[in-house]
Amino acid sequence: MIKGLLFDYGGTIDTNGLHWGRVLWTYYQRHGVPVDQAAFRKAFAFGERALAINPIVKPEHSFYEVLVFKTEQQFKYLAENGYRVDNNVIEAIASDGNAFARQTVAQAKPVLLELANQYPLVMVSNFYGNLNTVLADFGIRSCFQTVVESAVVGVRKPDPAIYQLGVDFLNLPAEKTVVIGDSYTKDIRPARELGCRTVWLNGLGWEETSETGANRLSADAEIKDFARLPEVLAEWKASVVR
Repeated sequence: MIKGLLFDYGGTIDTNGLHWGRVLWTYYQRHGVPVDQAAFRKAFAFGERALAINPIVKPEHSFYEVLVFKTEQQFKYLAENGYRVDNNVIEAIASDGNAFARQTVAQAKPVLLELANQYPLVMVSNFYGNLNTVLADFGIRSCFQTVVESAVVGVRKPDPAIYQLGVDFLNLPAEKTVVIGDSYTKDIRPARELGCRTVWLNGLGWEETSETGANRLSADAEIKDFARLPEVLAEWKASVVR
């Protein structure tokens, strides 16, 4: 019987399974940034590393500000590698991304409220130190009993230890918890290694999974839409009752 739920945030709740690299690439194209996708991928990775390593994001920063910082770092990489980019579109890209996230979180909120009435929810995320601010701004912080954030606890996915912190908070055996996330390598595999059950929001990701056959720890369920999560959990509950 499932007793607690652990959620990834970025790419799961805020995009419904669409990787942020794909989201921002759409806005690069919309605003005419003159780079190809290969260059963008390198710039995206550079920006993620920069925000993870440097104290750019402060606890009080909004998600819009995070997207500005991300895009600034990406444009820095591109400019240093010979691409002629217009810094005047940075805020437009960030604004588009923020509006998209706000709309998607609003669609996810009824699902979270429904599940919070049935289970204790814990957020487990690789983020920049301001996730509590972002969740509060988007109106869903109250759904979660605690937030386990990589920049705060000093552990990052795919290290299973970050999910172990969430399991420990729930004070439950891992097999009585479910991890919900969009990344196979950062969410599903480490959660399965701990013995948690898993629901993979398998949308348009950014990564290639190398595990095949017996080496791959399959998710207990795969969904394409976050809204289907209560249905999956209800089916599991019904199977136990039967």
